Amino acid sequence: MTRYPTRSGLSVAITALLTCQGAWAQQPESPGGHASVPPQATIVYATIAQAAPASAAQQAAAQPAQLDAVEVRGEYIPEPMLQTAEVASFITREDFERTGDDDAAAALQRVSGVSIVGDKFVYVRGLGERYSSALLNGSPLPSPEPMQRVVPLDLFPAEVLQGMTVQKTYSVKYPGEFGGGVVDLQSLTIPDEPFFKLSVGGGGNSATTGEKGLTYYGSEDDWSGYDDGTRKMPRELQDAIATGRRVDLGNFSREDIRRIGRSFQNANLNLLQEKNSIDPDANVGFSAGYSAGMGDDARMGVIAVAGFENEWRTQFGDQEQGFFVGDVLEYDSDYEFLSTQNNARTNALLGIGYEWGRHRIGLNTLYVHDTIKEARSRSGVDNLAGFGVRDDYTEWFEREMLNHQLSGSHAFGEYDDLKIEWRAAVARATRDVPYEKGIRYENVDGYWSHDASRVQNYTRFSAVEDEVASGGVDITWRLPIERDLTLSTGASYMDNDRGAWSREFRFLALDGPLPFYNRYQRPDFLFSDYNLSQDLLRVRETTGSFGAAAYDATLKVLGAYAQLEGEIGPNLRATLGVRYEEATQAVHPYDIFTGVRQPGPAPLRNDYFLPALTLTWNLAENRQLRLGASQTIARPQFREMAPQQYTDPDSDRLFTGNPWLVDSELTNFDARYEWFFGSGEYFTAGLFYKLIDKPIESNVNFAGGTTFQSFLNAPEATVYGAELEFKKYFDTDIGADWWAGNRLYLASNYTWTRSEVNADDDDTVQPYGFATPVDARLFVRDGSVLQGQSEHIANLQLGVENEGQGLQATLIANYVSERVSARGRPGQPDYMEEPGATLDFVLRKTMRFGERPVTIGFAARNLLDTEFHEYQERAGQQVHIRRYEPGVSYSVSLSTEF
Repeated sequence: MTRYPTRSGLSVAITALLTCQGAWAQQPESPGGHASVPPQATIVYATIAQAAPASAAQQAAAQPAQLDAVEVRGEYIPEPMLQTAEVASFITREDFERTGDDDAAAALQRVSGVSIVGDKFVYVRGLGERYSSALLNGSPLPSPEPMQRVVPLDLFPAEVLQGMTVQKTYSVKYPGEFGGGVVDLQSLTIPDEPFFKLSVGGGGNSATTGEKGLTYYGSEDDWSGYDDGTRKMPRELQDAIATGRRVDLGNFSREDIRRIGRSFQNANLNLLQEKNSIDPDANVGFSAGYSAGMGDDARMGVIAVAGFENEWRTQFGDQEQGFFVGDVLEYDSDYEFLSTQNNARTNALLGIGYEWGRHRIGLNTLYVHDTIKEARSRSGVDNLAGFGVRDDYTEWFEREMLNHQLSGSHAFGEYDDLKIEWRAAVARATRDVPYEKGIRYENVDGYWSHDASRVQNYTRFSAVEDEVASGGVDITWRLPIERDLTLSTGASYMDNDRGAWSREFRFLALDGPLPFYNRYQRPDFLFSDYNLSQDLLRVRETTGSFGAAAYDATLKVLGAYAQLEGEIGPNLRATLGVRYEEATQAVHPYDIFTGVRQPGPAPLRNDYFLPALTLTWNLAENRQLRLGASQTIARPQFREMAPQQYTDPDSDRLFTGNPWLVDSELTNFDARYEWFFGSGEYFTAGLFYKLIDKPIESNVNFAGGTTFQSFLNAPEATVYGAELEFKKYFDTDIGADWWAGNRLYLASNYTWTRSEVNADDDDTVQPYGFATPVDARLFVRDGSVLQGQSEHIANLQLGVENEGQGLQATLIANYVSERVSARGRPGQPDYMEEPGATLDFVLRKTMRFGERPVTIGFAARNLLDTEFHEYQERAGQQVHIRRYEPGVSYSVSLSTEF
């Protein structure tokens, strides 16, 4: 549906008019005696009236010329921009190919105002991942992450995506959880013609490939990302857990404790090994599609995509915890660490579609399996313990997502006056962490000693299961009146259920420290069956020592909306809508031994009316101004509300939820000027302002000699800023043969953002561990920057393209200024993160061997070797919370079509 009279030039308007004239002439007369005019023709006629004198317009209407062809010259607004009334950015298949990004998260960091945290979570305009939602073909997604309800976008390979939409102004068609924006991923659809594509590739990293690193054996199948059963919880331990009793000598006999301890996989999962040369990266994939006519204007198609990749990354750097006494820095701990991760990912997409006339039904299934195997060691001084230490860790984080979606679209009427779209989806995400092991050693006269008493060890098992069932219907009706006016209404439902549990066990000396000789044994000898049978060590369950060990959570949302869109004056359109949402959210911690729920806050039961208004003013044939205002919400995430301690594997930091969190409410204002001066070329400039009531922030706490992070609702925050975006192609006049057909490509964007968290004298907050609210200024500094917000975000792409020779070469620069990653504990500076500047280079070249095209790809990432740095700073002194150099990554690929 063409919504805006924005195509330039009289020739464009005449072309559209000639398209409509046959249908126009066949329309019955209206009650007033005049032929009724279809809405498309009404829009086109308005365009002609502006582009030519009145007499010319009358002649065009009265005597349409019969032309064999019309040459279209002029500038126009691209179709995606034309079809949306909101401020939005779009990523297409062509963009994926140009930047060579492997997944959705990597591609999104090229969008104006978007930054990526932890290589997987989207921050739009500096607002944290909780303020942005992700959809797949319009349906909500579950998350395998224990720390977030939002889905990590690194799970979605570029191979399975047709494109992405990032909408920054709210539309009532979307769920009400909307702060920074919504990311709607579109999967591949029915192909126009059959194809089969095969690709292989490899790569490496300057800090990893061919260098020394760490690993542990596990099993022979670890490279695949699928455990072969080695890490399965042993039957002896399962039987003991089934009794509902804590596994220790108080509940089981000594012989039972020996037998349970011996059943653990200890030797192969505890022993760190130094690997002299880390392997290179490798990947393989294929995609295939088929479509065929079924008769009577019907068509059926199938598309299948599958891929596997294996990647190694080593980090070597500093890890410190400190505190400031005035301006004097003192250290709790100071370590050097070495970590090697092996990431294996398998993905598959199967789509089946059937089209007949103006009707379409599609079924998509997406499967992603992503595993990180990590070996990590750190050594240094623990000043709280009072001696030198070394901590060794072996971990296995296995994530999986399976998403099924059935959708349909049906159009009725000669001009698609009535359109019905519907969708239903069932998705399940899991995260399994078996045998998460850690062991501490004490430096005794230059030797590493483990006495299983003063220094200890742990073995953890944990799992998260997240399920989402959702459905929705949208009805669009073009009203049968002269003015172009469309009424939309719809309803949606989401039921999100999550279960999470964690169990911890330690091998402790039975009576005092271990004998002298045993303290210096290697881990595989130390935790041997012999030592366990001799009662030198006993297994003891320590589950629940730091909060609830299990919880169930639920979020049920029922939504309905109504929206009116149409012309309210010459060149001025409006979209006005309201969404009603009713939601119940609850987190229920329970005793993992008895299953009895523990007391906590009542469930959050809220309902909201969320209005949204967008105005679009066509200033000229190719220029428009958009204004938007809306009210939206942001709900706390399940893990943020669960009073359970958990270690984040990305930051190696302890977290504990806060059951007293409540919803945040946002008021949003946007304005954007858009100028489209050529095919695929544009300049945009925008302003935005957001007022957030009760924003959720992470704060650092310290208790019992342990530093951990939790969450609280700050009183209020404001965010405002500006965005600029520019894209242009340059046809140069270089006469050399080698340059023939080449053109330059330039795309850039810049976002400036300011934010402020406000805490007045009479404001209160309720942090974790406090029974009643306390003075907000103890935890929130009035006027401080909102957590996660960077003042400057900039992207630059400079490239050379030659469509005839199948060449694309692009230099990609990205800059994100420092941001607050967490609030420091009272009296201490905030944790800051400095993403800095990165520079990538991507090259794609297609050649032909006979009739077969072969595409060679090359990418170099982080050419500036920008380090990761998280720190605290005061009076010129820094605590390096975490600092390392990720290195420069290289990849090559070869793909061909059959």
